[in-house]
Amino acid sequence: MTISVTDAVAMLLPLLMLCDVFSVWHYRGTFHRRSVKLLLPGSVVGVVIGTLFFGFFIANQRILEVGVGFVALLFVGFRVVSQRWSSALQSRHPGAAEGVFMGAVSGFASTIAHAGGPPATIYLLPQHLGRDLFVGTTVIFFAALNWLKLGPFIFLGLLNPTNLTVVAMLAPLTLLGVRLGIFLNRRFSDVWFSRVVYAVLVATGLRLLW
Repeated sequence: MTISVTDAVAMLLPLLMLCDVFSVWHYRGTFHRRSVKLLLPGSVVGVVIGTLFFGFFIANQRILEVGVGFVALLFVGFRVVSQRWSSALQSRHPGAAEGVFMGAVSGFASTIAHAGGPPATIYLLPQHLGRDLFVGTTVIFFAALNWLKLGPFIFLGLLNPTNLTVVAMLAPLTLLGVRLGIFLNRRFSDVWFSRVVYAVLVATGLRLLW
């Protein structure tokens, strides 16, 4: 809300990739290979569409703000619906085509707002993967997706020297953020922590739309 959408999205990508290093190392052998193989090809299509969207509207920050605000509200809406209809979501038997399609939707949402989690989750939940396998699959998929976005971001000129300077300043804080997350996770209720996070996300989404 204080800088342009393009700068905000651009600065987040290298920071997310830095966090991926630690996550991928931990889950490097624990992920559902079939799901990753289906989600990734679709995500390439989604990244291409997201890149075209950025390229077309890069000079119109208002359109990008509305797009990001809309995605933020959709993200929260998905969380609410998935909690209430979790049994229905998990009772489905998604095929390969749905995996590719959800990968494409995830690639698009991730490109414009780093919010590709819900589409991937819709596909992965019915797989009834164990907790570690589920988390590992999302970690590996989004780590690969972040690398796919790197080329288009450079092509669009989003990773300019000014943004990279800010990223270099923020990078050491990612480790502090991880440690803080572990601290909070051990001491606060997941329910209330999620409520606070999603409340802030809703407020941000509405502010961007307004």
